[in-house]
Amino acid sequence: MKSRILGAVSACAITFVSLSVQAVPVNGQGTWESTLEGRDLDGNAATFEAYYDTTLDITWLADANANGVMTWADAKTWATGLNVNGVTGWRLPTNTPINGSSYNTTVSSNGTTDNGYASTTTDGTNGGWRDGSGNPVSEMGHMYYVTLANLGFCNPTLPWCTEQTGWGLDNSGPFSNIQSSTPYWSGSEFNSSSPWVFRFLNGNRDAGNPNASTYAWAVRSGDVSAVPVPAAVWLFGSGLTGLIGVARRKKA
Repeated sequence: MKSRILGAVSACAITFVSLSVQAVPVNGQGTWESTLEGRDLDGNAATFEAYYDTTLDITWLADANANGVMTWADAKTWATGLNVNGVTGWRLPTNTPINGSSYNTTVSSNGTTDNGYASTTTDGTNGGWRDGSGNPVSEMGHMYYVTLANLGFCNPTLPWCTEQTGWGLDNSGPFSNIQSSTPYWSGSEFNSSSPWVFRFLNGNRDAGNPNASTYAWAVRSGDVSAVPVPAAVWLFGSGLTGLIGVARRKKA
């Protein structure tokens, strides 16, 4: 008989089969097509190295697995020391308490407590974890449930954790390498000995072992500026424009 005890789900009493989920961009699912703005950080406008999240006012690194697995301490060091073509100030995504002061670590299936699972939105007005004013309080939770509109393992409309059809990471939006085999580190502490982690496998967030090796996704508060065109390229372009002008005058 399938266990419906929500706490058991959070404690991993139910073992999920570890699959290499190949998520793809899903047009029309979530808010990503209207709330994410590509940012060119290497001078090649054909690709984006980051995306500015206009809802959360943070910038996400385009590569969600830029440095492989690492411990929590190593992940924090990596993020704070990250330099992407001169763009610094990176960090790990954060969680803040729903009530604004302290975490409620009781497990829920609909985002009413800080621990467990949340609901998925279709228009960006709800979904994920939010405070009393409706503001998102989990950056990775908002990415999963709202920006990409993936479904959590638990049906949020039922009082117990009951598996819902279609759960899991199927929409990656414009990002590359979102991993689902192990959790992602948060920069926030669950308690004095454990950090928060978020699982893109099933939309769960709970406490993690700081000594475990798992993934990290770098974000940066606010927007970033595009890398300016190098002076040499600008001068070459200016010179070419000048030569074209001279040629046209001679032809005339």
